[in-house]
Amino acid sequence: MKVGCIGLGDIARKAYLPVLAVLPGVELHLQTRTPATLTRVADGLRIPDPQRHTDLDALLAQGLDAAFVHAPTAVHPQIVARLLEAGVPTYVDKPLAYELADSERLVTLAEERRTSLAVGFNRRHAPGYAQCADHPRELILMQKNRTGLPEDPRTMILDDFIHVVDTLRFLVPGPVDGVTVRARVEDGLLHHVVLQLAGDGFTALGVMNRLSGSAEEILEVSGQDTKRQVVNLAEVIDHKGQTTVRRRGDWVPVARQRGIEQAVLGFLDAVRAGRVLSARDALETHELCERVVRTVLDRSA
Repeated sequence: MKVGCIGLGDIARKAYLPVLAVLPGVELHLQTRTPATLTRVADGLRIPDPQRHTDLDALLAQGLDAAFVHAPTAVHPQIVARLLEAGVPTYVDKPLAYELADSERLVTLAEERRTSLAVGFNRRHAPGYAQCADHPRELILMQKNRTGLPEDPRTMILDDFIHVVDTLRFLVPGPVDGVTVRARVEDGLLHHVVLQLAGDGFTALGVMNRLSGSAEEILEVSGQDTKRQVVNLAEVIDHKGQTTVRRRGDWVPVARQRGIEQAVLGFLDAVRAGRVLSARDALETHELCERVVRTVLDRSA
């Protein structure tokens, strides 16, 4: 199975390549426009020269069975479109694109070509978060905070807050009939944003503070007099009378803890089985993010 990895930045090197490089039956091809990076990464993984490429045309000429796109978000539309037009099942880092119209075009193209398109919402596969789907969820609270990092609203929401938005969508126990957005913007930079989703019998809150003084990610789900917390995707704390704590095992890889390994394997299993994966649900997350962006920009104008 020939699998391409396009873009060899931080997320590819830390999260995806350690999984892809050791999969049996996978012939891994790397592509980046930066020769020095290509050499360094490929040497570290012992990828032979014929599987190293500095342009997309050369990679596509290999007859790929699947591709992973980890290039910067700004070039996702052109790269993903080329892959889909070539009939290559494609997994792309979130977001599909910064502009909703581009994301819509890619999803439509994938459907027209009957080719798989998957978006890297790995938290849906992270064990701590996936297990929360079996817990009572009358109230959901997710915080993903950073320190000293206010940013352009669209960039911050589509590159980072989108994880919060998608996790809330994944965990809400029913249809959403109310959406509320609050934010603080100063000098064109987004300091914090709060999203509330409400439906019959539940409320979900997503919070991101880029001046919180702490880099942390905390998920809480509660209901029926019980609560479950997941701290930094590694520690699960259950509250029901007596508190119980489960920590990530010493030998559990970070990629498995964060759901990346499961997402990769699930995507490749679908490709092998000839199942076409749809990105329509992922597009709904992008649509909600666009609603957040527009509300923030309108209120800061």
